[in-house]
Amino acid sequence: MLVQASQGQSGSAHVVVLGNEKGGSGKSTTALHIAVALMKAGQRVATIALDCRQQSFTRYINNRQAWARRTGLELELPVHRCIKAGLTMQVADNENSELQQFTDAVGAVEHTFDFIVIDTPGSDSYLMRLAHSMADTLVTPINDSFLDFDVLGTVDPQTYAVTGESHYAEMVRDTRRRRRQLDGASSDWIVVRNRLSMIGSRNKQLVADGLKELSFRLGFRSVDGFAERVVYREFFPRGLTALDDIDEATLGTRPNLGHVTAREEVTSLLRQLKLPLDERGRRRAANRAEWFNSVDKPLEIHDILGA
Repeated sequence: MLVQASQGQSGSAHVVVLGNEKGGSGKSTTALHIAVALMKAGQRVATIALDCRQQSFTRYINNRQAWARRTGLELELPVHRCIKAGLTMQVADNENSELQQFTDAVGAVEHTFDFIVIDTPGSDSYLMRLAHSMADTLVTPINDSFLDFDVLGTVDPQTYAVTGESHYAEMVRDTRRRRRQLDGASSDWIVVRNRLSMIGSRNKQLVADGLKELSFRLGFRSVDGFAERVVYREFFPRGLTALDDIDEATLGTRPNLGHVTAREEVTSLLRQLKLPLDERGRRRAANRAEWFNSVDKPLEIHDILGA
């Protein structure tokens, strides 16, 4: 059975944007884990993908829907929309088309859902900048290397001291400044270190030191994300997350210690994001958990985002 996000009356949705101009940093994986965690906590969640060419986020959700149907499992599914990039030779026409699609997608859910999770493409584009401009929470996943660090800042090759900000960081800073000038709102920017080595290394410490220094300049929070684990790659074909039930029926294979550790990593990340949960959503989640317990099938939501 598919558990579709239900609609209801609420204020304006909190917008979570996953952004990074470099691909392969785990944006889509992080985006779905955030969306599923919020739904398990009783929140109404809509998702928007801005990369309809590669479609990683959209395929992840479609895989989840297909696996639920195939197995009969109750898997939470967001209301999803994919925005197509304009393909004409006229830049103005393309931007108008993209703006209309984006406005329609957001307008359809912003007053009836608690959260909108937006996954952006790994390149600078009109749609990517548009999403960043409305982010209440901006999550920037990067791989734990100086190759990915270069998206945010530059370093001295001898001392590894931060020497400046890069193009993407400057874009985010300008977007946040314009947002404050426009409506007085501020966005919480979190840089998430993914593909962390499970053993200590000089590179790991140097990247951490660089991010700490850069965070003071740019005003973001740096938190640890997902380690380099095979289980995250295995989740994609079935649309699963580390927050789903860790059993053979759900996973399609025997669970191992990697699945348990991955859940702990995701839970830690979600707590550090400090997303504003609606209390009515918490009550909905508690009621669902009570019902599942009554049929001897615990939902295990209390470990997802904390009390």
